Amino acid sequence: NTKIQVDYTTKTKNFQLVFPINFEINIPADDSVRLLSNVLEEIDYTELYGAYSRKEKICAVSPKNLFKILVYAYMNNLYSSRDIETACKRDINFMYLLEGAKAPDHNTIARFRSTRLKNIIDNLFGQVVLLLKDYGELSCENLFVDGTKIEANANKYTFVWKKTILKNQAKLQDKMHKELPALLDKYGLKCIWQKILKQKD
Repeated sequence: NTKIQVDYTTKTKNFQLVFPINFEINIPADDSVRLLSNVLEEIDYTELYGAYSRKEKICAVSPKNLFKILVYAYMNNLYSSRDIETACKRDINFMYLLEGAKAPDHNTIARFRSTRLKNIIDNLFGQVVLLLKDYGELSCENLFVDGTKIEANANKYTFVWKKTILKNQAKLQDKMHKELPALLDKYGLKCIWQKILKQKD
């Protein structure tokens, strides 16, 4: 019989797994993760480090690098702490940001995001905006406020405009003034109320 299939070298599973010591070898010079790391390296993290107590257990990953990882994750549409944890274990770009440290678990990532960054995120991103302005990437000539109204998936009929609320509130006030006296008289109740019923904040 004539062989028509190419012979391939058979690989066994008994081999040593080899990775390059430096992850930068496999990351292109113009990769976005390098640019991100260089930009975020220039901002001041004093307030972020101040959010930690000296008595707390020190995380293997520095707060600065955790912030870099979060920003890079958001850039790549990763928002779940579990997805970010997986990326830190499998994605070479996230490993590059870890700088050799062990990948943080999802609890560490979630806690960092919800507690450490809670009162500091405005400061950090404010610094980034000013830095980009200094680089000439932002002109700041035109400032825009996002007034987009996004409808919730829960119930598409629950979205109400402010004018509609005020209009219905006035109708409700009139209805209450008309019907409340009859209800009080029916149940023998006394109520001291003003012309305009105030709602509790």
